[in-house]
Amino acid sequence: MTSTAVTTGFDVRVEQDAIAVDAADTEILRYVIHPDSPKEEAPKPYLFPLRFTDGAEAAVRRPWDHRWHTGLQFTWSHVADQNFWGGPTFAAETGYQMRDNLGTMKHTGFAVEPSAGEDVVFDETLEWITSRGEHWFDEHRIQRIHSLDVDRFSAGRGVWAIDLTTELTNVSGQTLPMGSPTTAGRPNAGYTGWFWRGPRSWTGCDVVNSAGAAGEENTMGAPADWVAFSSEHDELDGGGTVMAFAGTSESQDAELPPIKWFTRTGIFTVTSPSPAFDQEIHLPAGGRLRLHHRFVFIAKVCSGEELTALGEEFAL
Repeated sequence: MTSTAVTTGFDVRVEQDAIAVDAADTEILRYVIHPDSPKEEAPKPYLFPLRFTDGAEAAVRRPWDHRWHTGLQFTWSHVADQNFWGGPTFAAETGYQMRDNLGTMKHTGFAVEPSAGEDVVFDETLEWITSRGEHWFDEHRIQRIHSLDVDRFSAGRGVWAIDLTTELTNVSGQTLPMGSPTTAGRPNAGYTGWFWRGPRSWTGCDVVNSAGAAGEENTMGAPADWVAFSSEHDELDGGGTVMAFAGTSESQDAELPPIKWFTRTGIFTVTSPSPAFDQEIHLPAGGRLRLHHRFVFIAKVCSGEELTALGEEFAL
């Protein structure tokens, strides 16, 4: 059964395996809570499709080069001996190899069924289950879609935003080291946490950060309040900008490194505000880790001045 609600803000369609969110008759996102991903991709809920308010695509799913890249999703590539990201696992001695160590993130319920309005909230609980069937994390995930400004006849800016708040509780009974390929020995591969994969047409796009650095080589591994990617689209005339905000990484139970950015545009466009780029987090049994980030989707290629203004407006 599908339920539909209509308002002047976001519209919501609740389906059996996904929640779809529309803005002015455009499906801007779909949150898939029960994915059909193969186990090699470490099945987990994901946001895809993602679209700008003009209908242009803002992400891809299962690209040929990395089948486990899917829209915008929460990942963690190295948790002790487990991979909750997908694909091969990196080790300094062997490089990348497929292993029987791929975990899953299982949706267990919403506190309240998502509904239409000026804000749409997914208040969700999940369980992280290892490849051995062990329950290692409880997760409380809140996603809030907000700040809709539809571009109609130049009356609006064509903007929407999503806040991503995640609290992980270690229920494994042991301290869990949480890292990345870089903490395992591969330079500049610190991706983990929330991860966005841009469209194929965004390969080679412009990227800048809040500190004024530009290009993959200058933004990779650097701390910054935000990073912004801009590109023209295939098929649809015009372009778009995706801004990602680092926000916060907090825990009263573990020492945390600063958030650093994994950014790549040369072979494809991706980003992750990595909480463990080049330093592991050692979360003790019963310990909690809370992350809070924001992504903003703007239906135009923004100038430097516009990015500065948006950075101030949407700052966390």
